[in-house]
Amino acid sequence: MDVRALRYFTEVVRQQSFTRAAQKLYVTQPTISKMLRQLEEELGCTLLLRDGRKLHLTDSGQAVYQRGLAILQEFHQLEAEIGDITQLKTGELRLGIPPMVGMQIAGSISAFRRRYPGVELKIAEFGGLTVQQAVLDGSLDIALTALPVDADLPLNTLELMHHPLCVLLPRTAPWLNRTHLGLGELAEHPLLIFNEEFSLNRQLMKAFHRLGLTANIAVRSGQWDFLAAMVQAEMGLAILPEPICQRLDKQSLLWLPLESELKWSLGLIWREGSYLSRSAQAWIACCREHWPDNAPRISV
Repeated sequence: MDVRALRYFTEVVRQQSFTRAAQKLYVTQPTISKMLRQLEEELGCTLLLRDGRKLHLTDSGQAVYQRGLAILQEFHQLEAEIGDITQLKTGELRLGIPPMVGMQIAGSISAFRRRYPGVELKIAEFGGLTVQQAVLDGSLDIALTALPVDADLPLNTLELMHHPLCVLLPRTAPWLNRTHLGLGELAEHPLLIFNEEFSLNRQLMKAFHRLGLTANIAVRSGQWDFLAAMVQAEMGLAILPEPICQRLDKQSLLWLPLESELKWSLGLIWREGSYLSRSAQAWIACCREHWPDNAPRISV
C-alpha cells in the first residue's frame, strides 16, 4: 500500500472535497482520483460514495480512514526520528576500547559527548583481539585498538597515535645505570606480559620469533596495574607503552626505552564494505579533530 494514497484519501475526507485536497497537497485533482481508485482496487472495496457535492464514507472507508490516520501519524513519527538520527540528535554508538586505552581516548569521548549529547555511547572494554572480532561480527560499530591488524581481515583502519614501548623494571641497583634494553636481553629474564587477547602480546611474540628468541613468560594478565605490581615485587620485567609507565610510581619503578622497531600504535577499526552509522562517522570525525597530525583524510 502506497503511503501517498493513504495521505490523499485522508485529506479528501478531511476536506470533504477532491479539489480542496488537491490544493492542500499541491497535486492535481486527477492525480488524487487516480490514487484513490488504485487504493480501492488494491483493497477490493469502495471507500467513498458521492452524494451530489457531499462525500460519504462506507463502512470500509471509515475503517481505512481511522487506521490510515494512525498509520500516517506513525509514519510522521518515523520521519522525525530519522531526521533526528541524521542530525545526530539521537542514536547509538557501540564502541570497543581495550582497558589500557581508556586514558588515551578520554578526551575525544568527552568532546563527542559534548557535541552529541543525544547519542547513547555504549562502551565495551575487552582486549584488542576481542574488540576486533566484535567489529567483524557486527556487535560493535567501531573500535579503538592496537595496530596493525591482520591484513587479510576485512577491516578499515585509521591510525590516531603511536607511542614507544618501555621495559618496566624494579628500581634496584642492576638497572639504575642502564639507558635502554633490547629483546635479546629480555629473553634472559622472566617476563610479565599481557594475555593472548591483547594485540601487543601478539606483536611481542612475533618480534621474539623473528629474532629466534624464546620468551620466558612468568605471568600473563589483562591488567597493566597488576603487571606493574608484579614488577615492583621483583617477579620479572614487563613491556608496557610509555603513557602507561608515566602513570606509575617513579620512587619504586624504573622504565627504560625498548630497543626495537616495535611501537604502540592505536587507531580505529571498522568493518570494510559495511554500513557505517552516522554516529560512527561522527566519532571518526571527532577523533580526526582530536589528533589532526596523525589522522589523514580517508573516505568512509
